[in-house]
Amino acid sequence: MVFSDLFFLFAFLPIFVVCYLTAAAVEKGNTIKNLTLVFFSLVFYAWGEPTYVLLMLACVVVNYLMGLAIDKARRHRKLALGIGVACNLAILATFKYLGFFATTLCDWGIPVPVPKISLPIGISFYTFQSISYLVDVYRRESPVQRRFTGLLLYISMFPQLIAGPIVRYGTVADEISNRHVSTDDVAEGIQRFIIGLAKKVVLANQLSEISDQLLANGLDDLTTAGAWIGITAFTLQIYYDFSGYSDMAIGIGRCLGFHFKENFNHPYCCLSITDFWRRWHISLGSFFRDYVYIPMGGNRRHQAWNIMTVWFLTGMWHGASWNFIIWGVYFGVIVMVEKHTLLRSRFLQRLTPLLHVYSLLVVVAGWGIFYFDDFHSLRLFFTAFLGGTEDIVDFVDIAALTDNFWLWIVALLFCMPLRHWAAAAAEKLLHKRQTAYDLVVFISRTVFSLAALVASIALLVGATNNAFIYTRF
Repeated sequence: MVFSDLFFLFAFLPIFVVCYLTAAAVEKGNTIKNLTLVFFSLVFYAWGEPTYVLLMLACVVVNYLMGLAIDKARRHRKLALGIGVACNLAILATFKYLGFFATTLCDWGIPVPVPKISLPIGISFYTFQSISYLVDVYRRESPVQRRFTGLLLYISMFPQLIAGPIVRYGTVADEISNRHVSTDDVAEGIQRFIIGLAKKVVLANQLSEISDQLLANGLDDLTTAGAWIGITAFTLQIYYDFSGYSDMAIGIGRCLGFHFKENFNHPYCCLSITDFWRRWHISLGSFFRDYVYIPMGGNRRHQAWNIMTVWFLTGMWHGASWNFIIWGVYFGVIVMVEKHTLLRSRFLQRLTPLLHVYSLLVVVAGWGIFYFDDFHSLRLFFTAFLGGTEDIVDFVDIAALTDNFWLWIVALLFCMPLRHWAAAAAEKLLHKRQTAYDLVVFISRTVFSLAALVASIALLVGATNNAFIYTRF
């Protein structure tokens, strides 16, 4: 089950809302509401993978016991932390990487049995959240969760369970047992959810048809223009797909009284690759920074080694395939070079358009590595991408642009902070007229949200291509 699904929108979500509001009416506190949220979260996860609910429950049990051990122990806190982290990494390695490692050994001439293990949905997200919980308790940055249902709620909460953002325990620790929802929370949450839904259904799904048409099949006949158009469509698709999911997760969480941190900040407006990764998948970047990079020494010692380690792990986190490892190392090298070159000079910092073009070219090329999980397809793509084809452009390429002209325009425009610009313009025009400003904002948001919701539902009827890209990570 995914958020951009008619069953979720018109069956699961309404039933959950009714039950949750009933629980809120029965009790002023959050105990019954939390139990209701846990029940529906388990149903949500079990809808697609009922067997792997047991795996997630086992993960919660281990982390609950290790959290208590870390909190109570005086002399062996580090040992308890090590056991807990090792258990989480072992679960992740077994279900996500064991088959990859076995296949790699076979390719190197070492015959080993290759296990057929399907990847549990969301395992990369909930294992990282579990690790953050244990480390934060060990560092005494967050209190231990003494209620099993409280930790189960944190790890299994359906708004962010499948594809993030990676919610740090300290962000919601207090809100698990003490949270209050205002009308502003509900209004902002609903609007945020609708925006995320529109990003996914109206933009990402339509862009995927272009990228699939040009990149998924027939790479032998791919032209240079087709390679650029196809990977540009995927560049926009993955942004709207993943940021759309994050918006929906943040929106649902806000309606429930949880305040998840932002996961995207207009990444394609970046002026360097370092800047891009401060804006893209912020929760993953901050996780590796706080739990890997800084403990290894950060900028103080062995900086180059620390950077490459983090980016190797970033690539591995995204998938058990060599292209993801290459993709991670690719960005690691570029980030390391940026930290030691003229890109940090004041002169270059003034050349904003040049830096923006450089960043986008590097990012688009990186998505080319990300997209193809076999070396043959990767070679064919980059041959076309770099101009090594007989035909530069053909009719299919031109049709991909002209037939989707308005899709391209809207997709490119909404990569920019239009909402902030519009709010700033309205505030400037209606300066010292707060009532008029509030009315304009309310009407514009309401009209835009309703239009986005209607368009999304209309496109969902009969839709087949609707899976989120990051659910497979």
